[in-house]
Amino acid sequence: VQLQASGGGLVQAGGSLRLTCAAPGSITSAADMAWYRQAAGKQRELVASVSSGGTTRYGDSIEGRFTASRDNRKNELYLQMNGLRPDDTAIYYCNVKRRVTPTYSYWGQGTLVTVSS
Repeated sequence: VQLQASGGGLVQAGGSLRLTCAAPGSITSAADMAWYRQAAGKQRELVASVSSGGTTRYGDSIEGRFTASRDNRKNELYLQMNGLRPDDTAIYYCNVKRRVTPTYSYWGQGTLVTVSS
């Protein structure tokens, strides 16, 4: 199973980026789709997740700057990031997790976001 994350890049502090994760339609039914990130030397942390019904939750460090959404027809997950800060620099990973039988969790390869000061 391949999740394709895109949209990362280099941006100045205060700028914006939009990440996209494309997933196979066979795995998104009744599954949460989420963004995680991992900065150098730190543990992977939740950025945002969106349930199949559209319920969204965010990690504590986001502070209202990011907006996650998903398009169930396209099987895509998005992350609109505004007001980027240097401490947002990380590899951003897409995850699809299904908690009802059959359960599974798949990860994408990650996309690098670098925010310069």
